[in-house]
Amino acid sequence: MKALVSTEWLAAQLESNDLVVFDASWNMPAEGRDARAQYRLGHIPGARFFDIDAIADTESALPHMAPTAARFERMIGALGVSCDSRVVFYDQKGIFSSARGWWLMRLFGHERCAVLDGGLPKWRREGRSLESGEGPTPAVAVYRASLNARHLRGLGDVLANLQNRHEIVLDARSADRFHARVPEPRAGLRAGHVPGSRSLPFTDLLASDQTLLPRAQLRALFEARGVGDSTAVVTSCGSGLTAAVLNLGLEVAGLPMGALYDGSWSEWGGRPETPVET
Repeated sequence: MKALVSTEWLAAQLESNDLVVFDASWNMPAEGRDARAQYRLGHIPGARFFDIDAIADTESALPHMAPTAARFERMIGALGVSCDSRVVFYDQKGIFSSARGWWLMRLFGHERCAVLDGGLPKWRREGRSLESGEGPTPAVAVYRASLNARHLRGLGDVLANLQNRHEIVLDARSADRFHARVPEPRAGLRAGHVPGSRSLPFTDLLASDQTLLPRAQLRALFEARGVGDSTAVVTSCGSGLTAAVLNLGLEVAGLPMGALYDGSWSEWGGRPETPVET
């Protein structure tokens, strides 16, 4: 299954029994918007809500860290996903948080997953049908996870990489945040970036209609940051959310999808002992 699917493809597949569609929308707290309430107002027919903050390690002080395999199995199975399911994620902004759902599926060994190109905005612009309300109550399925640790990096990995520089760290935050020209939106975080990391705002990967850029343009963006066919990449952002857009872009560009630093700047910028460049 390709990592990116079109609205035309999804519309033709909606009635398929093995297809599960998720609205994986998420908003920054400062936005004051309830993603689940927005889902109730209008969603793709049959879509279920994927709660990024719940399908996570809820005992961690950091936002929406990846859950254990056992918790993921239990929660994704309760949403009706089996190992045979084809899973498509979208969000209400275009391509923003949907890539996080896709990355989680890949982290736990599920290859039959994709992101809807352009998300709900494109679906709406094309006049396609919507449903409102809570959505369907799925039959519980059995899901067995297989953790792909190569897709995940922790604080220790990124600290070690400061010395060996085996991996290129790409930061998906805005250039202003990367260069400490603006304060971080989360209180208590220092401004700046991981030493040696390279700035690639996730928005640079998107066209004006919030669809992902064509493969050749994506490759050019990554190549400009030193990424080639055999380069090891780690993505990072504010909280491990939009970093996944870079992983998606790598995959669509035909490059190794790399790993994601899950704690991202919420962890790095919140610790007094980690070095910071501005």
